[in-house]
Amino acid sequence: MTSSSTVTPIEDTSLTGFYRDMTVPEKRTFWACATGWALDGMDFMIYPLVIGTIITLWKVDAGTAGLAGTVTLLASAVGGWGAGYLADRIGRVRTLQLTIVWFSFFSLLCAFAQNFDQLLVFRALLGLGFGGEWAAGAVLMGETIRAQYRGRAVGSVQSGWAVGWGLAVLAQAALFSLLPAEQAWRWMFAIGALPALLVLYLRAYVKEPEVSVETRAKGAASGDRPSILEIFKGPILKTTILASLVATGCQGGYYAITFWVPRFLTTERKLSIVSSTGYLAALIIGSFVGYLVGAWFADKYGRRNLFLTFSLGAMVVVLAYTQLQLSNELLWVLGFPLGFFASGYFSGMGAFLTELYPTRLRGSGQGFCYNFGRGVGALFPFLVGYLSQMTSLANAICLFALIAYVLFFLAAYALPETRGKVLQADA
Repeated sequence: MTSSSTVTPIEDTSLTGFYRDMTVPEKRTFWACATGWALDGMDFMIYPLVIGTIITLWKVDAGTAGLAGTVTLLASAVGGWGAGYLADRIGRVRTLQLTIVWFSFFSLLCAFAQNFDQLLVFRALLGLGFGGEWAAGAVLMGETIRAQYRGRAVGSVQSGWAVGWGLAVLAQAALFSLLPAEQAWRWMFAIGALPALLVLYLRAYVKEPEVSVETRAKGAASGDRPSILEIFKGPILKTTILASLVATGCQGGYYAITFWVPRFLTTERKLSIVSSTGYLAALIIGSFVGYLVGAWFADKYGRRNLFLTFSLGAMVVVLAYTQLQLSNELLWVLGFPLGFFASGYFSGMGAFLTELYPTRLRGSGQGFCYNFGRGVGALFPFLVGYLSQMTSLANAICLFALIAYVLFFLAAYALPETRGKVLQADA
């Protein structure tokens, strides 16, 4: 069974043109997924923000504390593949509801953890839903939004991650100002349970994409249900390998940079935590703008061209940021393009993976590839930290970021352009 490869022309390529012409069901799906991804980002970023408090209160070393972050990402790789497969079997919307309730519940349990071992288990279980939410939501968006608007709509949803990051920072500032640290960190995790309320909106207003319903109905009638291993067979195998390498490169570079830049600023650039906030703000703002521009770029010039252009841009900026002897003022200015290029390419990822796979395997393929990249990418912060014991942190960040972006560039170059592809039910 194969999908149609019909391509529709993209006439209005303006950044906001897609939203004006979207139907009511498309807009409802857009806002549901945008809100979900923002809250997902907030949930994930809560732990890095309270890690210092955890280290102090429970007397764990930094390496052990960092393990919870890695475990969350590794678990998300498993959760993403499983949720993608589930989305092909029971539907995109139902799977999205399940994953949101799952990670919200375990975020709440984190607030009641009595020791680090309990927290580690709860974060791992949270990761299963965290990875699954992206897989189900990205497929839902990709199939609901028409081909001519898919890149901008799915990419604009991706910008919700930066919004969630900002919300987590604001929550930290408010709670740690109003409450003692030993209580504030627990309330941070409790806030992470709020995404569960989004399920009420999903149940009331967001419908399953017609192409998904039709394909599952045909499969049920013929008895041909997709296997979880089918993405590793026949001509689909090459797509799965290359798409997984694309996802590994883009996420490995992102994590190598964003995980270690705060420490780079406070140790090698000798900035205080307070004074480094402005530098991180430039990074976050650049990231948000990068998501929006990347969304426009994906529909205007193509998904593959977005990956090639932004990976090259990221290489150049990372080299300048870590290797040149710049004043702190110039370093602050460079924070914007660093966030811009290191985040903007994500805007094309959801649409690209949606368009690479036939409908009956779309959830499994998209869920596996993106979250395989997330799982391997989770190792990059550890590798940077390990290498930094033998060289400077700046050199370690630069080396692993460049390795990731070269891999990203080459794998993206080997895959076909999918811009404008019309998704249809499998025959």
